[in-house]
Amino acid sequence: MDATGEYRQEFVEVDGARVGLQVYPDPDGVTDAPLVLITPAMGVRARYYRPFTAALRAAGLAVAVADLRGTGESTPKPSRDCRYGYPELAADVGAALAALKTRRDGRRTLLLGHSLGGQAALLHLAVHGDHDVDGLALVAVGVPWWRSYPGLRGYGVLPYTQGIAATARLLGVWPGWGFGGRQARGVIRDWAHTARTGRFPHLDGVDAEAAVRALRTPVLAVSVDDDQYTPHETVDHLCAKLAAAPLVRERYTAAQAGARMDHFTWVRASAPLAARVARFAADLPAR
Repeated sequence: MDATGEYRQEFVEVDGARVGLQVYPDPDGVTDAPLVLITPAMGVRARYYRPFTAALRAAGLAVAVADLRGTGESTPKPSRDCRYGYPELAADVGAALAALKTRRDGRRTLLLGHSLGGQAALLHLAVHGDHDVDGLALVAVGVPWWRSYPGLRGYGVLPYTQGIAATARLLGVWPGWGFGGRQARGVIRDWAHTARTGRFPHLDGVDAEAAVRALRTPVLAVSVDDDQYTPHETVDHLCAKLAAAPLVRERYTAAQAGARMDHFTWVRASAPLAARVARFAADLPAR
């Protein structure tokens, strides 16, 4: 357990990298609860989601949280020597699921991604095909295509995202100046590609766009009020790609949360959202 006894810290080795995995105890009195694996936003440590994990456990769900590669307890720390990008982030999701397989046996499994972590979870399911995941919940996950932003915002998003990508190419790493934390240039390259084109890049030669269109895993896609990075329209753009998946599209409002929110602070007012995720997990069809 960590110092507060909240979770057990585990590590998963993946091709020379190490993925940190925080595994929380089952809800009190429950041994077969659906298991939710959370994949965080860019630059956000797994520990940030403790209020949300508490809400999910109170709603009757088992929870684990995987640090994205290069963030929190995961390695390698981004440097000029790091060349990983979206393909590796998607593969890391699969490695975390495999590490949890013994605990997941006999339970429903739900991937829950926030922002970049949601893209990684979606791409893992779409590109790697065969899997034993029952559902995917996406919270504040969109494609940051500049043309999908409302009003004139997109005309600022395009130079901003491409400027970050140019800086990462020049320096060999994104230092995290005011956005996203320190990141490998491959992650920034792939993220900037989605902002410029509205499309996912190919992953190890696989047409990710076609794979996402063919995905049949049930999806709950939730946008958050007052999200400065992922407004509702960017989530709609991503949802339009899910041509074959059973899709539930919802908004998490400030009125529901009982608090003002943004791209990150919804975590602190997440009890109603956790209850909605639990209902989604309960309603998933048997595989």
